[in-house]
Amino acid sequence: MTERERREEQERRFLSPYACLAADSKGRERPVEPCPVRTCFQRDIDRIIHSKAFRRLMHKTQVFLQPEGDHYRTRMTHTIEVVRIARTIARGLELNEDLTEAAAYGHDLGHTPFGHAGERVLNEIMPGGFEHNVQSLRVVDRLENDGDGLNLTYEVRRGILCHTGPDTAETLEGQLLRLADKIAYINADIDDALRGGIIYPIDIPLEISNVLGFTHSERIDTLTVDIIRESAGAGVVRQSGPCREAMSRLREFMFENVYRNPVAKGEESKAQDMLRRLFECYVSDPDRLPPEFQDIREREGVERAVCDYIAGMTDKYAVEKFSEAFIPMSWDVK
Repeated sequence: MTERERREEQERRFLSPYACLAADSKGRERPVEPCPVRTCFQRDIDRIIHSKAFRRLMHKTQVFLQPEGDHYRTRMTHTIEVVRIARTIARGLELNEDLTEAAAYGHDLGHTPFGHAGERVLNEIMPGGFEHNVQSLRVVDRLENDGDGLNLTYEVRRGILCHTGPDTAETLEGQLLRLADKIAYINADIDDALRGGIIYPIDIPLEISNVLGFTHSERIDTLTVDIIRESAGAGVVRQSGPCREAMSRLREFMFENVYRNPVAKGEESKAQDMLRRLFECYVSDPDRLPPEFQDIREREGVERAVCDYIAGMTDKYAVEKFSEAFIPMSWDVK
């Protein structure tokens, strides 16, 4: 018996009957020889972490655009926080932690530069619209690995796609990711907004804090433990009524006071204009696209190739490409 087979047997013996077992995965689009050590879901974790798209998350905006300071979240740190919350819930429910972790690591690979501001502008100008969860799936299916994709398992792919939007993952591991993502980003955004002086602790409504807690760690602990208590043995992932209502109200508070705050979001229109002009530039002159996007241009159209290129950019790289296209460069006269 290989190490992988021993691990699969352990899953069968110790995980919940509601868990998705690695041995029962629906598999990959292109079959591969099983790893002697890692389960299929462990293998997917490694494929995602070693991808270029994952490394680029380090230089992509989470909420605050190019903040001054070392401690604000990026898309990378947000992803890591989601992973930890999701794994805690999965462990508490005796679900498959490896499947949960893989989907969590991949859930935001398709996010644009400049956070949701970038997503909104691509949704406006890209024919057919743009959604970052759909783009995340496209990254792992089509764009990574020199165009061959990462060839992930069905269950991980569904977890990535369904972490937001109208569709629901078939596995409980994929379903809990949706809640873990919300818990992570709401509380992280509060922490960053407090650090930036956008809001103050006293601004958070007392009726919310009385339910969820008054600190960052208290809120995360309350929401995480609540899901485990409410979902244990139930075959569903759910929250209690009070926590669900409090988190919904906290999200509304964040939209009113942070996500639409002109102080926090004052530079977003500039970033959106930059991406809009970059899109127009590459569509009008697609020969500017790097070689790896020329195949997409030929097979799926210029706009698809341009969208994939821009969506994959980091904030800094987008600024560099904009400067290259629109800002006159200095030169010496000999």
